[in-house]
Amino acid sequence: MRGLLVGRFQPFHLGHLAVVRSVRSERPGAPLLLGVGSAELSFTWENPFTAGERLEMIDRALREASVDGVVAIPIADIQRHALWVRYVEGLLPPFDRVYTNNPLTRLLFERAGYPVDSPSLVDRSRLEGAQIRERLASGGGWADRVPPAVARYLEELDAPRRLGLLRGAVSPPVRAGGA
Repeated sequence: MRGLLVGRFQPFHLGHLAVVRSVRSERPGAPLLLGVGSAELSFTWENPFTAGERLEMIDRALREASVDGVVAIPIADIQRHALWVRYVEGLLPPFDRVYTNNPLTRLLFERAGYPVDSPSLVDRSRLEGAQIRERLASGGGWADRVPPAVARYLEELDAPRRLGLLRGAVSPPVRAGGA
């Protein structure tokens, strides 16, 4: 049977790749579904990339890393927690185990009777989506925190500019003449 790893992958980074490899090695013949969460959100500071862009990042990274047996599927938020697991079940092929580090996702799937594992986070002090987004926006070193294929794709997207603009959009406005 399949496992389901749920995340937003904003952006898909080396920590995500390590978790995918770990889950695949833990269950070697079982396919892995990657649930790309909050698929309807994009062009915000917390969710700067579209679902399609995230699917492309994942596809390029997994092909480059020769990781097979993984299918990424976008999952929208439906704002009805009591119904969300049933929505996911209707959207995806059958799965028998869930992998997540999100407490709400864990709670919802456990309540629905699924075994839920929290994969070990890899080098969390360096490989954390919010920190990578901040580095993209500020021009800091970020390319060594994502798979090379993702770094190239983020450059194609002009992601540093996008994140810089989005960060500016959420900053308080500057008023002429001071406060």
